[in-house]
Amino acid sequence: MTDVTTWILTLSCPDRPGIVAAVAGVLARLQGNITESQQYGDADSGLFFMRVEAQADVERAELEAALAEVADTYGMTWDLDVVGRPVRTVVMVSTASHCLHDLAYQQRSGRLPIDVVAVVSNHTALQGIADFYDLPFHHVPVTRETKAAAEAELLRIVRETDAELVVLARYMQILSDDLCRALTGRVINIHHSFLPSFKGARPYAQAHARGVKLIGATAHYATADLDEGPIIEQDVERVEHDDAVGELQAMGEDVERRVLARAVRWHAEHRVLVDGRRTVVFR
Repeated sequence: MTDVTTWILTLSCPDRPGIVAAVAGVLARLQGNITESQQYGDADSGLFFMRVEAQADVERAELEAALAEVADTYGMTWDLDVVGRPVRTVVMVSTASHCLHDLAYQQRSGRLPIDVVAVVSNHTALQGIADFYDLPFHHVPVTRETKAAAEAELLRIVRETDAELVVLARYMQILSDDLCRALTGRVINIHHSFLPSFKGARPYAQAHARGVKLIGATAHYATADLDEGPIIEQDVERVEHDDAVGELQAMGEDVERRVLARAVRWHAEHRVLVDGRRTVVFR
């Protein structure tokens, strides 16, 4: 085969016999070669999930038309993309720099399949980082009175840049229900693991005062239910009794950036499928 493209197909549908065979049959008829295949049937929801990578010398329209027939038969929700295509991404930040640094560096080094098309912030503190990595920076201040206008500006930036993903990289503003619904499945948030125990200001100091033994982070899809969207990735670090507040914060920032980068990578590689309030992650 010449000009072979490696495609990624992801799908979910009610579980029933024949799904894998039907998908494999479509690819075989188009002389495609499956190079990776993962599937999972959720006994609780009754749904079947699948991710397939396949090499095929075929135009997208022909492949989509063939898959549409199978999708209609099995009631599939499905998506088709090309392996390695950078996902157009807006990164939102406030004043903490560790997650932005990491995402920008990993994009530049080719370790993340994303294309950061804009950095949006309610402060100007991190503009220098955006400038260093040659990323377009947008200062969009947010107050109680201007919140609606600020979110309208964010949506304008998302639309004008054709952004497919929005990453809240320690963006310290709560998104409205309307904005979460407008960007359903396209917003990834990161936060420390102390919620809901230690809310508000100085959570690391609160955690230190209580003598916590584990510190961690959670990356999840943002929904109208604050910090309760489907979880993509989590991780923890052990805390010792003699770790000072500053050391806890440094550990927290380190685990946050790692967890967020993994979540963004898996999303961009189409490895995350939403299963109600949960996710299926094909790693």
